[in-house]
Amino acid sequence: MSNRRVMVVKSGGAAGFAEWQGCFAALDPALELIYWDDAIQVPERIDYALLWDPEPGWLARMPNLKVIFGSGAGVDLIAADPDLPRHLPLVRMSTPEATQRMGEFVCWAVLSLLKDGRRMAIAQAERRWDYFEPPFRAQHRTVGILGLGNMGQRCAEMLRGLGFPVIGWSRTPKAVQGVENYAGAGALDAFLGATDILVCLLPATPETQGIIDAATLGRLRPGGGFVGVGRGMQHDLDAIMAALDSGQLAGAVLDVFEPEPLPSEHPLWAHPKAILTPHVASLPTKAERAGAVAAAIAAYERGETLPNLYDHVRGY
Repeated sequence: MSNRRVMVVKSGGAAGFAEWQGCFAALDPALELIYWDDAIQVPERIDYALLWDPEPGWLARMPNLKVIFGSGAGVDLIAADPDLPRHLPLVRMSTPEATQRMGEFVCWAVLSLLKDGRRMAIAQAERRWDYFEPPFRAQHRTVGILGLGNMGQRCAEMLRGLGFPVIGWSRTPKAVQGVENYAGAGALDAFLGATDILVCLLPATPETQGIIDAATLGRLRPGGGFVGVGRGMQHDLDAIMAALDSGQLAGAVLDVFEPEPLPSEHPLWAHPKAILTPHVASLPTKAERAGAVAAAIAAYERGETLPNLYDHVRGY
């Protein structure tokens, strides 16, 4: 096999392609990068693909493609391609840097809800001195993490370090130090009923479509909070706004939406109890992601098992 390999990139648009080239040039000089729009003219040259939202059918036209890498933690836009070559490894972007960043974001979000950061931000924007006494300490609010994968476990560890009691729900039993685990569909109601601040870190699957709805939010302890960092397709935004208006939720932090960007006319933008962020919770830098991809390619070419493989049956 020639030492020269070719990877097609479709992530960050044409403007980000030069940055990807610089990152990989420092890591693997023998890896040639081709932008998506150019690669479709020479599909037989492509060995690897680094993608976020490829046009359906295009990957199937690359006869020598070996591995597909998602440029983000979610690969649902890739997996949704009806012509996707399912025999090829599809690698999710999961790095220690991304896991740490998610933990940092979730801690910030939960603390913002604990201290009513949205209220203070509004008062500052209005140059208004709004004195109040936040009623709770961390020890008073149980954080429930919906999804105990690598990111959920890191969030739990960091939140416990801040003094929050933490519980977790997962589809199958997980052993996480200091975290009571509720496992399986039958345990979901009990988990929600013991939660003050819910953090959703579930993957995008048919089962999680619209899971953050009126029924789910209504099972939480009244006056709690919600942090949405899983997938936008999980959020019933009308239900979230209704829970905020009724007081069932005292606040919410949302980082993911469907569609994205959230339309500027959506009323959630101006809601006094909602903090909205532009899908930035855990995204590592291009340099960090390039390092993970370069290491995975090297491992693959040594005949080793690839990390973070997407399971088409489970949906994550």
